[in-house]
Amino acid sequence: MKKYKRYSVGFREQALVKVYNRGNDQSVQSVANELNIHLTTLKAWMKQKEQDVKLAPLKSKRPEDWSSEERFTALQKTYNLIGEDLNAWCRERGVFIHQLEQWKADFCRQDDLVDKREEARVLRILKEEVQSLERNLLRKDKALAEAAALLVLQKKFRALLGGEVE
Repeated sequence: MKKYKRYSVGFREQALVKVYNRGNDQSVQSVANELNIHLTTLKAWMKQKEQDVKLAPLKSKRPEDWSSEERFTALQKTYNLIGEDLNAWCRERGVFIHQLEQWKADFCRQDDLVDKREEARVLRILKEEVQSLERNLLRKDKALAEAAALLVLQKKFRALLGGEVE
């Protein structure tokens, strides 16, 4: 029965660092020979590391991937920070100051767009109301003209039948 060597986690990590940082002229086999481990063992560690990386969620997202709520929260937290405090906060979260400024400008632009949309909506409602009032006024003008014409005709009719003088 074969006796298997157990390698420490630190040794495995150092071996993987050496494999991933090797030059173009060095193969995985040469790294395995240098470390005095079998090639299949080293490749199994590499495969395990790849699976661990795929399964591990990203701890920090790129600033471009932040949601609007996260950006808004970041702007709130950094509102009163200046100088080194702001730089330290940005370093901890992987954000640049110019990105915070851009986010702020984007939010302000969105507020302007919301205001413009609201103004456009109110303007559209007012235009519809004016058109409705103009139609109503035109209808009433026609009715008034018709009533005036009827009065004139009624007066003429009476004059013809009744012998009144105009």
